[in-house]
Amino acid sequence: MNKEHQEIQAVIFDLDGVITDTAKYHYEAWKQLAEELGIHFDLEFNEQLKGIDRMASLEKILSALPDGGAAFTLEQKQEWAERKNNNYKRLIQTVDKSEILPGILDLFHDLEYAGIPIGLASASRNAGTLLRQLKVESYIHVIADPENVAHGKPAPDIFLKAAEELGVDPHYCVGIEDAEAGVQAIKSAGMFAVGVGDAEILSKADYIVPETSKLSLSDIKQHMAGR
Repeated sequence: MNKEHQEIQAVIFDLDGVITDTAKYHYEAWKQLAEELGIHFDLEFNEQLKGIDRMASLEKILSALPDGGAAFTLEQKQEWAERKNNNYKRLIQTVDKSEILPGILDLFHDLEYAGIPIGLASASRNAGTLLRQLKVESYIHVIADPENVAHGKPAPDIFLKAAEELGVDPHYCVGIEDAEAGVQAIKSAGMFAVGVGDAEILSKADYIVPETSKLSLSDIKQHMAGR
């Protein structure tokens, strides 16, 4: 089928919570840092960090301090962000293909068979490492680097960057996300948004499934055709 006449020209995935779930590793890494700074950090607080990048996450944690972290220099903040990342990199050394979320490999196979390229739009700077450990890097045609975009999610920049690198029209792209900020980014990019998770939180998505095992190319095509 000619690409110009194909309804779906590409599918662009988030990584954390869609391809694999490294949330527990991020949580442990942030918790270690927060406790060093004397800040109480629990799973409820961690929910506020979902879908946003490292520096924005650090700012949210520092906002729990009496002065909101105003006394700290950018250099100090960058040092703490790097410390969190080192904690995280140490924790993810154990990740392997057993941690690919249910249904994702089947979806990758179906997309490959259909000739639909796959992109990655993740805020994680460790995305390449994780894809290699999961043994799925051969399926991914493009990884949009968060360092090469002006604004993180919920801005559309990283999804638009992935579409640009794939050479496809955003209108014919599907984005798959598990976070509200990610869904906003997909919609702002003019793409068809598939949400994975809580329907209330992801209400702005065009199509929502409760978990990755419910993702299928045929269902996505059907819902996209009806938009």
